[in-house]
Amino acid sequence: RGDRGQTPSPAVSIIGLGASGYAAARLALEQGETVHASDTSTDARTAARARDLEAMGARVDLGHHDADRIAAAGLVVVSPGIPPDAPVLRELRSRGVRWVSEPDFAVRFHSGSLIAVTGTNGKTTTSTLTAHLLEAAGISVALGGNVGANLAPPASELALGGSDSDWWVLEMSSFQLADVSEFSPDIGVVTNLAPDHLDRYPDTAAYFGDKARLFLNARSSSRWVLNGDDPATIELAGDAAGTRYLFAESPPESFGSKEGNLPEPSAYLREGVLTLRLEPRLRGAPAEESLVARGDLRLLGDHNVQNALAASLTARLAGAGPDGIRAGLRSFQPLPHRLAPVAEVGGVLWVDDSKATNVAAARSAVASLDRPLVLLLGGRDKGEDFRPLAETLGGRVRAAIVYGEAGPRIERELAQALTETVATPIPVLVTVDGGFDRAVLAAGSLARAGDIVLLAPACSSYDEFEDYEARGRRFAQLAREGVG
Repeated sequence: RGDRGQTPSPAVSIIGLGASGYAAARLALEQGETVHASDTSTDARTAARARDLEAMGARVDLGHHDADRIAAAGLVVVSPGIPPDAPVLRELRSRGVRWVSEPDFAVRFHSGSLIAVTGTNGKTTTSTLTAHLLEAAGISVALGGNVGANLAPPASELALGGSDSDWWVLEMSSFQLADVSEFSPDIGVVTNLAPDHLDRYPDTAAYFGDKARLFLNARSSSRWVLNGDDPATIELAGDAAGTRYLFAESPPESFGSKEGNLPEPSAYLREGVLTLRLEPRLRGAPAEESLVARGDLRLLGDHNVQNALAASLTARLAGAGPDGIRAGLRSFQPLPHRLAPVAEVGGVLWVDDSKATNVAAARSAVASLDRPLVLLLGGRDKGEDFRPLAETLGGRVRAAIVYGEAGPRIERELAQALTETVATPIPVLVTVDGGFDRAVLAAGSLARAGDIVLLAPACSSYDEFEDYEARGRRFAQLAREGVG
């Protein structure tokens, strides 16, 4: 950076010492910067990280943020867990101080190519599958970013020590994209868009606005992989420079939307086979490349077919050959807490989709399964309207078990919406007091042989669990114990 050595100490200030901030601080120290880091937490994990950084030469404040010291830094890096209305950010904003997200900082030390994946749902599966396909094709790749379940590290962790991978695949949340400045992927992917995080954003438009920052530094050489079945996804790209490639379930000749002179899909299903068609834009590719039959995927659900199409298209654009993509699609295993079967007891299949923390994800999970369902809904309210669930539940779900902090509102809105829908039969709503375990027990008692008990809660887990992973693990444990 041109201002290195000319600004007051510290050169880099890190706000937040979660996994991302901790990695960013170590990366800055490795680059020879003078580093200041701070976190309002003083818990054991944060204190241990502070001691590590101090031993490496950083100055660390715990229990508070020193706005004067932070504002004096040449570069301020903010962890994604810091909300935009946090007092320290309000103070910095009032002083005209700008900051960047941790991935924006990390990619400055990556000399290879970059794939960035965002969207409301399917980000982790698409990111992880893309990296898996590249690896299966013999291409050097590293996976990182906002990948949950400890499946991959923060972006700064990839940069530590100097990653020599040809490609990075980064999952990017809206929180991370909100603060990008120089971030510019070679291939950007948007899986889909739906309302989410309305406990953090004032409205859906603001949430979509942060997602749109993926295109902030678009170039003519940029390539954008977009969901052709989701008009909001295409609209998000606006008039950004670069080439658009669509994935959709329908083949080109039956693709419905032609608005805005959209290209035909480059990835689609043809007679149940995942298929690519990249001519004439990818030189040397045949007119169509058949990959694998839908039934060869080990992933449950229609939405995972779209994720597989997006990942296959992205990997092909990054140089993976069809044979490597085929091998990768056949070998990829379902990720934890994402429509993952965890037990089958007495003819009842238990499926963990704890990552379905919004209404769109829960609807997608329900619509993707073809057996009668007993559905678990609840947790901490994120501010969404639960009524759209009704049209998906009718005729598919025998019973919905409603629990947690959001339970009363879910029951109220669903009951109203279900009386207005023409879908039959209408599911039974059962409200359970007393926590998650009792809700799972109730689901088990209502399930019959041939049913699926589905955890797709449409809410966050923070009323009772540390995160959605802990919720999913508890669900799996109870399922394997044969509750009900």
